[in-house]
Amino acid sequence: MLTLQHIWNMMNSSEPLSSVLSAIVNSLQGELGYVYSFIIKPQIKDEDSYIQIVASSRKDYGEKFFKHFHCNLSDYKMQYPGIEGLKEAVINNTIFQSTKVTELIHGFIPDLDKEKLESFFNEANMKSYILVPLVSKQIHFGSLIVFSSREKVSRNELNFLSLFAKQIELAITIADLFQAVKEQAVTDPMTGLYNRRYFEEFIKKEALRAERQNQKFTVIGLDLDHLKQINDVYGHNWGDIAIKAIAEVLKNNARSIDVAARMGGEEFTLVLPGVDTAGGLVAAERIRKAIEGVELEKIGHITASLGVATYLEHSDDLDELLEIADQAMYESKRNGRNRVTVAKPAHETSWQDVAINTFIDILTKHRIPVDETTSKLLTQKLQEMNVNNEKLYQVADTLVTTYNPAHHDGGVKQKVELATLLAKRFDLSKESIDKLKIAVLLYDIGNTMIPKDLLNKREPLSSEDKASIKQHPIIAAREILKPISNIGDIIPIIEKHHENWNGTGYPNNISGDEIPIESQIILIVDSYYALLEERPYRDAKSKEDALKIIMSEVNSKWSSKLAGEFIAIIKNMDF
Repeated sequence: MLTLQHIWNMMNSSEPLSSVLSAIVNSLQGELGYVYSFIIKPQIKDEDSYIQIVASSRKDYGEKFFKHFHCNLSDYKMQYPGIEGLKEAVINNTIFQSTKVTELIHGFIPDLDKEKLESFFNEANMKSYILVPLVSKQIHFGSLIVFSSREKVSRNELNFLSLFAKQIELAITIADLFQAVKEQAVTDPMTGLYNRRYFEEFIKKEALRAERQNQKFTVIGLDLDHLKQINDVYGHNWGDIAIKAIAEVLKNNARSIDVAARMGGEEFTLVLPGVDTAGGLVAAERIRKAIEGVELEKIGHITASLGVATYLEHSDDLDELLEIADQAMYESKRNGRNRVTVAKPAHETSWQDVAINTFIDILTKHRIPVDETTSKLLTQKLQEMNVNNEKLYQVADTLVTTYNPAHHDGGVKQKVELATLLAKRFDLSKESIDKLKIAVLLYDIGNTMIPKDLLNKREPLSSEDKASIKQHPIIAAREILKPISNIGDIIPIIEKHHENWNGTGYPNNISGDEIPIESQIILIVDSYYALLEERPYRDAKSKEDALKIIMSEVNSKWSSKLAGEFIAIIKNMDF
């Protein structure tokens, strides 16, 4: 009863199954006086089926066995020995008892010397064994085998072992449930790969290990090509089948130490510990070919675009590494899909690359309500680019026009140029200026989510209308842009571009130097161009009138220094 209580306590813990089984076999020896016991379980690996010990008692017994035979019982791939009645007992789920201890172990492992075995068992006082089949969820799990110092076994003892086996089976079932719940917490249910949460935890640990051992690792970013087309033509069920097919390719091509994760939608990431860029490129190309070789019913062949980046080679910053791997993957898409692109080192990645990849992500994943025809046209323009600024500005202008018909072509380019000149007056670094340029392209994208009738309203806005419009920087920053991995450091600039110098702005009512200088620059540039444009509720302002309004809001919307530098640029340039 003490043994059963101990097992019950183990069952109601979150211990892994291996710990539960070890506790069971040790309880049998310690409390019931059996000389030795172990649990065997059928294994199937690479079409090879065998039996292996998965838990055993008495560490000292194992050490003695090793000294005699220079091996461990648990190392062997075994088969059930041809002892009369033994296999039948397993098949019929009945207890089997015999005094042929030597024949049992020699049958399991024919390579062992039979005479040495018999001598060993006599010395260990093992005179009989009892095999108890174990069933979990109506499926044969394995067998418990106990070795006794008694030749004869009473009916009561067999009955007890039968009851004991039922408790073991329950313990196995509960332990499996605990394991299933644990796996569900870190596993993507559709593909069986790790989920984003597990991936993020793993790669942080891998980065620490890499730094400690000065050993590189490579990240492969992967995106299934044409998922929307598959969904539209064949249905979402076939899109899911294509995603699962990608997952199977990753499982079949990953080493045991590699970690493959589904990041969401059709995006996957593979981490290759100890692999440099050259090795990562080979692995990525192998995966690409394997995916290309998959042929699905109805769909036919599928393809994927991949990007490769290496820690301590392309970047020693983890967030930056993931960003440039993502950019490399989008570069593969732009250049025709179904290809592998090695990332540029972080310091070589241009702001135009980041902006192009971001727009492609927004359009192809339908993060904003742009009609299908426009979305395809703009995506095509972006994919044709070789860092062509004019086309990039054309895409941004087209998106702005979806919510602001008064916007004139070339307006976004002028804003970027003006913001850049202003940033240089404040001695911002090239990196900061590049982030500002991207932010200028993206800051108003949240307006695409605001109803057009509200944006075009002629009468005064109600308090509810104003509250709705004030949500656009939050929508842009948190809903549209946050899921895009390579612009995380640009989002705060966008979120705060309507904060006023005196704290009366939105969404967070911060003031003064709490507001990033990049956000302050966007606010004054945006306000100036808004004044020059016609609105449903007012006429367009002249350049002179717009500058007067800018000056009138010094120390309320912006600082006197920012306004002074801005006006000086406007007066000397044709903006």
